[in-house]
Amino acid sequence: MDPTKPSALERARRAKSAHEAKLLGMPNVVGVGVGQVRRGGKKTGEVGIVVMVNKKVPSAQLSEADLIPRVLDGVLVDVQEVGEFVASD
Repeated sequence: MDPTKPSALERARRAKSAHEAKLLGMPNVVGVGVGQVRRGGKKTGEVGIVVMVNKKVPSAQLSEADLIPRVLDGVLVDVQEVGEFVASD
């Protein structure tokens, strides 16, 4: 392993930091984090950017500007439906 090459986790953290503000400004997005990527509901074992949305919407129903990229800065992006966040007492 090359010690000068950032780890997958570090690359994901950097990409998240670089794109978080834009992602949070998109409709339906309620959070952005770093975690294990899921495809078809199953963990892939890869680390990526996790974009949390209230409700997943089919790509065909979104404008080009509202599509969340599948990859940012070479890091996989996983969109996960989390519902609405509600503060509790």
